[in-house]
Amino acid sequence: MQKPNKHTSNHREMEVLDALRRLGGSARNSNIAELLGVSEETVRRSTKALAKADLVRRVHGGAYLPEAHAGAGVFSRLGQRSDEKARIARAAARLIPDGASVFLDVGSTTAFVAHALRKHENLFVVSNSLNVAQSLAKRRGNRVFLAGGELRETEWGTFGQETEAYVQGFRFDFAVFSVDGIDPVTGFLLSAPSEAALARTVIAQACHAIVVADHQKFGQPAPLVMCDGGDVDTVVTDRAPGKEFSASFDAWQINVVTVVPEAATC
Repeated sequence: MQKPNKHTSNHREMEVLDALRRLGGSARNSNIAELLGVSEETVRRSTKALAKADLVRRVHGGAYLPEAHAGAGVFSRLGQRSDEKARIARAAARLIPDGASVFLDVGSTTAFVAHALRKHENLFVVSNSLNVAQSLAKRRGNRVFLAGGELRETEWGTFGQETEAYVQGFRFDFAVFSVDGIDPVTGFLLSAPSEAALARTVIAQACHAIVVADHQKFGQPAPLVMCDGGDVDTVVTDRAPGKEFSASFDAWQINVVTVVPEAATC
């Protein structure tokens, strides 16, 4: 028999719960803080207490309601291998200068890239991800454009012909993608047809395509080819790829950026 939840939320915690409901069931700490007019640290303390009471789920930089379907898919993935994704994201962000035009997709690793870009200035950002738009809007002179289309709840992003038509109106200095798998023969893989179609459309508009992927994506199967290997310029990952993948990346002329665990300071 499950023990009853004896946690009694204080006024601030109730406000955070209400803010999450108003924001669709999931949100970044920064957006909750802005809505309530409090600091992000206040939000973090409140969500930590709420998580102990099993009233919310915490992920890197945000939280979501357990019963919420909208956005729970991508938000729950943010909590998986978060250290690796954060290191990859910081390395990818260093490739993007201030003032660049950037497309960011709905992937969980890409969400970490958006967070790592929060100190950049004057970015021109286009995304089909509500999470990315929330993270970068109204910061340091950024201009953020959210692509229209059908909202897919598990990804908290927009897809479809309208989304593809929208991004065709832009030229991107950089486009950043998460993938579901990488194959040494066929290239970069995704599971959803609408996501693969949008990625191909964006790549055609981008000067430099960056794939951010942790080591578990190497050899991971997925049914759809996002693009040929030669369409990607840089792969940022947390472990050096094996010989077969290294040979393919050399043949495709892909620059591989491998990040290592950051040394602890005394």
